[in-house]
Amino acid sequence: MIKNDISNKKPLNILEKIEETLEKLNEKMEVMIELQKSLGANTQQNTSALPDVSLDVMTLLSMPDHLRKTAMTLCRSKKATAEEISEKTQRARAVESAYLNQLVTMGYVKKEREGRKAYFYVDR
Repeated sequence: MIKNDISNKKPLNILEKIEETLEKLNEKMEVMIELQKSLGANTQQNTSALPDVSLDVMTLLSMPDHLRKTAMTLCRSKKATAEEISEKTQRARAVESAYLNQLVTMGYVKKEREGRKAYFYVDR
């Protein structure tokens, strides 16, 4: 009879500990979600507050080759999507999209959406 009581308590104790752990995890997740929301809002504000940087010759020369090729192709195109740039550079659209977004983050290129398409351009 004593063995049955002990064996019955063990699974119950284990389940209680699991429940406590899950509650702690839920609390931490809620904190993380709130932080992410506040950081997301700050990130959007920060990217719009980036100073406009010109794409002059020295800037282009200081860039890595892969970004320079993308930037120069975009300069020739005036305004283009990642797909249009990828056709000219002979690289995958996803690669060009990543490079263009890098240039946007660095402040060299602007991005605007028209419907489902994202257009990139150099603001001169």
